Amino acid sequence: MSDILSPDAALAADIERLKTEFPKTRELYREVCALLFFRHGITPTANRLYQLVKRGSMGTPTQVLGEFWAELREKSRVRIDHPDLPADLGAAAGELVATLWTRASASAAASLDALRDELEAQRAAAQQLVVAARDELGRTESALEQRTAALLSAQVEVRELEKAQAEGHAQRQALEAELGRISAALAARDRELAEVREAFSRDLEKQREAAERAEDRLRASEKRALLEIDRERGNAGKLQKELDEAARRADHKDADHRRAVDTLQSQLGDARHQTGVLQGRLDAVQAENTRLQTELIAARDAHRAPVPSTVRSAPRATRPSRAAVAAKPGTRRKKAV
Repeated sequence: MSDILSPDAALAADIERLKTEFPKTRELYREVCALLFFRHGITPTANRLYQLVKRGSMGTPTQVLGEFWAELREKSRVRIDHPDLPADLGAAAGELVATLWTRASASAAASLDALRDELEAQRAAAQQLVVAARDELGRTESALEQRTAALLSAQVEVRELEKAQAEGHAQRQALEAELGRISAALAARDRELAEVREAFSRDLEKQREAAERAEDRLRASEKRALLEIDRERGNAGKLQKELDEAARRADHKDADHRRAVDTLQSQLGDARHQTGVLQGRLDAVQAENTRLQTELIAARDAHRAPVPSTVRSAPRATRPSRAAVAAKPGTRRKKAV
């Protein structure tokens, strides 16, 4: 709904339009005078013109205003020019026409005032409508802002949903690809499982056949084992008899051994007695040998010193010979022992 402008706003808009159409200052002031007087019913003054136009000096609107009033009076004067009409009659006719024009102007001004009052009432009503419309527009704008905010939020949610949908679509494609890969892997595993089952069935059949053969061999082995056990039982009986016979012979031999041991123990006692006797003799011989070694050392020491010849020959007469020592009883028996 378009707003109805106030008189001041309409006047300002008209002056701005005139400023655009008439760039020259004097022409602009003349048009503003005509605008104020004929369109808005305002008596123009120099100050009012300058406040509205704001161009040139203060003398310019005064001069233009004087020219406007002179031109207006000249145009309002009616001249009746007729060649056969006397001058006083022509003047009276002119005055009559001027009076008529003035009355017509007054009537027109009154009509214009009534029209202005009506327009003012309409303007006031229109302003009320404008106020109401502005209030409604404010409410509408508030509702529009709320709807705009809701729309923006919805757009954001839609973008987020579209993004989530795109991500979900990409994820779904990835899952479909993964599912295809898994399906292919499962198919390959199913084929491998079928092959393994076939191979297992073949191996199982072979194992069954091998088990049957092994069972046959086991039965044959059991039969042979039973035969061997029976044979070994017979051999064990024979061996038991031989063992009993060997035990009897061993008992006889043990008795013989015991008798031999007793004989040997008695012989050992005799030998130990003889050994004691021989040990006594050996001790005596060793004592004699020690004595002889002592005498030999003394003889060597005496040989180094000058002594009479009779002294030197004395120990030689008392030293026993090797043959005499060897002829002593018990020496050979000791070596034999």
